[in-house]
Amino acid sequence: MNSPADLLKELRIDRRAGAPKKRRRWPAILGLAVVLIVLVFFFMGRRPVDVETAKARSAAEGGPASVLDASGYVTARRIATVSSKITGKVREVMIEEGQRVVEGEILATLDPVDASAQRDLSQAQLAASQSQLAEAQAQLKLAERNLVRQRELAAKKLVAAQSLDSAVAERDSRAARLVSLQRAVGVARDQLTIAGIGVDNTVIRAPFSGVIVTKAAQPGEMISPISGGGGSIRTGIGTLVDMDSLEVQVDVNEAYIGRVQPKMPVEAVLNAYPEWKIPGDVIAIIPTA
Repeated sequence: MNSPADLLKELRIDRRAGAPKKRRRWPAILGLAVVLIVLVFFFMGRRPVDVETAKARSAAEGGPASVLDASGYVTARRIATVSSKITGKVREVMIEEGQRVVEGEILATLDPVDASAQRDLSQAQLAASQSQLAEAQAQLKLAERNLVRQRELAAKKLVAAQSLDSAVAERDSRAARLVSLQRAVGVARDQLTIAGIGVDNTVIRAPFSGVIVTKAAQPGEMISPISGGGGSIRTGIGTLVDMDSLEVQVDVNEAYIGRVQPKMPVEAVLNAYPEWKIPGDVIAIIPTA
């Protein structure tokens, strides 16, 4: 499956051959809101989208506007390989490339047989622990009543002191067992909760709203959140891009970086759609060597 970096490289364009070479370049990130409308066609059609120019316009009071042309490419700040939390066999994949999904939507399911069996086992263990607890409670009540009788008989000198001691020991033993079984029931209940989470993890949901740009898994394949290294196990079912996080990144020469300021209005043109004039503004200036 292509990595997010490989997908973003598809959006790059060739720099102009006549551009002067400098030892340092400063990339200015130009955030675009309207660009989402255009890029939907790219992700639906799986065609590269080039950014021909991004023009930064700065107008001083009373002076003419200056225009700076810079080439760049479209990128996304929020892109993720959607995977499962557990290792398992894919049972159903409900996505296709270009499909728009919303946060929490089911994208795929894994075979739940093992997880369901573990949940059923945990539920049976909880029931057994609860049954033992109920039995221990009844035995403790009997031991307490027997202790009361032994004390009454001992007060009348009708039984030996050893009988009273045995009744006390029996009551204490039953009480200790009751505490132990109460803890066992708590542990069994926690194990059932964990097993239930395991069943829930067989359902893969969208972590955020966006568009599926790559479908990487098919029913019957193994998937794991940890890379297997050999390529036989998928690390995700697909790649999801948040269209609300799309932006244009351009390289601005060091000699012209002083003309770019945060929040400066810009106009971007996509090579695939030259008729679109996409307004935006500068959201960040990142210096690089």
